[in-house]
Amino acid sequence: MDPLLLKVVISVAPVAVCLAVFQAVDVFKLAPLAEVLELLAAGAVVCIVCYFVAGGLIDEFPMRRGVYSQEVAPVLEEVLKAVVIIGLFAINRVGYLIDAAIAGFAVGGGFALAENIFYLNQFTDADLGVWLVRGFGTAIMHGGATAILAVLSQVLFAPRLRMSVDRFHFNLALFLPGLFCAIALHGVFNQFTKTPLAAMTVVLIAVPISILVIFAVGQRYAHRWLTSEETAHEQLLADIDSGAFAASSGGQAIQRLAERLGPALAPSILDYVRTHTELVVKAEERLLALEAHEALSREKRLREQFHRLHELERKLGRSAVMAVRQHLRFSRNDLWEMHELEEYASVRG
Repeated sequence: MDPLLLKVVISVAPVAVCLAVFQAVDVFKLAPLAEVLELLAAGAVVCIVCYFVAGGLIDEFPMRRGVYSQEVAPVLEEVLKAVVIIGLFAINRVGYLIDAAIAGFAVGGGFALAENIFYLNQFTDADLGVWLVRGFGTAIMHGGATAILAVLSQVLFAPRLRMSVDRFHFNLALFLPGLFCAIALHGVFNQFTKTPLAAMTVVLIAVPISILVIFAVGQRYAHRWLTSEETAHEQLLADIDSGAFAASSGGQAIQRLAERLGPALAPSILDYVRTHTELVVKAEERLLALEAHEALSREKRLREQFHRLHELERKLGRSAVMAVRQHLRFSRNDLWEMHELEEYASVRG
């Protein structure tokens, strides 16, 4: 094999293999290939931004390469990677520990791949040992550090994600523990400049094993949460169908809202309530079916329901929709599950 091609393979393969393994063991299939590629691209963009920021810092504050690598790079690079993770949480694209770990590793891995490509272009004469350390050590470290940030943030956000949407508040401080841990891992790794093979070996063993353990723990918690929520939401759907929900405080509030909107929109309010609730239940059914390796074959019906839901949202208007959601008490996590179901329905169609 051509030496340069071998260096490229060594630089890229470890991250690609890890992501493939993580996707294979994810029973909920939360990160399709297209999404993983997007996250890798986001990490690569962060690397490019970091390159220019680092260049500006070094021009402004001249320092030795070792000082930058050990003291500045861990903070700068992990903070910039954290921006992507914070963005994913802000738009509600992280629901469980499992997809937090995959998202974090993909962003960090994308950063490392872009960095390795840059170094391959700059240091074509570096021997294979350098690329072994960069591919199996540095790249896995980057992925692991960002995965730690995402997972710890998910742990801290989990109670808030399960509150009703109207009670949720986005708190940036919850990202700080994960960010500190990511910086610490990165900083410690960069201290081992004289024994890089030892650092590579520790990272190569510890990071994948830790993420697989997170998968196992995350699956148990996700199953427990899904089963309890599915039961509660199925009961809500039964109460809507039987009329019992109309007698509840939430149902009465929605009825008063329907009366204020007038007879032209009142039926749409009730249609929206039922459609929204049914889709939440189906989202939870789908995730539990995936966990049990069962197949679902209702994609066309799901697409029709989501189309109907969005038609009702446009007809009712944002204010009315938000008021209805407040009384249905769905959580941010429930909305994330619905987003996953809608993506599944559109892709399968």
